[in-house]
Amino acid sequence: SNKGLRAISIPVVCVCLVVLIGESGVGKSNLLSRFTKNEFAHDSRTTIGVEFSTRTVQIDNLTIKAQIWDTAGLERYRAITSAYYRGAVGALLVYDISKHLTYESAERWLKELYDHADPHIVVMLVGNKSDLDTLRTVPTDEARDFAEKKGLMFMETSALGSTNVEAAFSEVLTAIHKKVASREVTRGSISAVTLSSPLGPSSEAQEERKGCCRS
Repeated sequence: SNKGLRAISIPVVCVCLVVLIGESGVGKSNLLSRFTKNEFAHDSRTTIGVEFSTRTVQIDNLTIKAQIWDTAGLERYRAITSAYYRGAVGALLVYDISKHLTYESAERWLKELYDHADPHIVVMLVGNKSDLDTLRTVPTDEARDFAEKKGLMFMETSALGSTNVEAAFSEVLTAIHKKVASREVTRGSISAVTLSSPLGPSSEAQEERKGCCRS
């Protein structure tokens, strides 16, 4: 008899790999630390290679564990960082609104991303350092038009002022979730995974880097 036995519900956890890309100095590391730890470092150093952090959020009834990889913007690390695009299902392409050159390189970053990443990847163009509006060299409308032409989401943020940082990451994760929920993507790296027990830190980093929400 099954009387007295209670069903054990195993939470569905979607582990999503998101990458931060863009030129060096645009504030990718501070966007990551603001979103995952609500911290900002005024003397942040240049990222060497790739660093990552995680944060778990609830979207609808799904728990999404976002594993966010902060990639170095310097050319000499490009071979290392491009390897992390594989398996990523979300990307924030970041530029500095006060430095037009960082915006001009967006198209090159986008091409590199699409050359290596999941074809269904969700991409948001992010104009960071909106607190430097008096020094702005990239008009909001220009960047928004570029994003629309490329089929990208768009938002301006300030890691320093904590403006729109939460919103940017949340919109990207929600868009990923919608792709899963609508069954637009049924196989491959964008799909749900059921975890019965948490992974250890080292195995987690190794396993989750392979993809997001793996089935």
